Amino acid sequence: MITVTHRRYVPYSHAHYAGNLVDGAYSLGLFGDVATEVCIRLDGDEGLFASYSDVQFRAPVQAGDVLEVTAAVTRMGTRSRTIDFTATVVCRGAGGSAAQVLAEPVVAVTATGTVVVPAKGRPTIPPAAQNRT
Repeated sequence: MITVTHRRYVPYSHAHYAGNLVDGAYSLGLFGDVATEVCIRLDGDEGLFASYSDVQFRAPVQAGDVLEVTAAVTRMGTRSRTIDFTATVVCRGAGGSAAQVLAEPVVAVTATGTVVVPAKGRPTIPPAAQNRT
């Protein structure tokens, strides 16, 4: 169907725990970003994230890492799209400004989610809500 991949450096400002660990919500936010591009490419609309049916935190994500985030559409309904997500550490910070490209990338987070898009010709946000200030 379609696969979209983003890469993102994990800044030290996102480290919340000892050892410069980043919370799992960081990866979920990246899944939302890549899902938005999927919806735009398929439907010409950003769509809305409806739910996750599965999320697995498999390895730590640390400040200084470079993540590769992939979304692959596995099912398309009339308005819904089921997407498999993977966040993989492809570079790991090595202290200071040093980092290394990993010979074997580490799968850090996997998930399956559902997004919905508007019916053809209908905006995601109703016109009355768009005009509110």
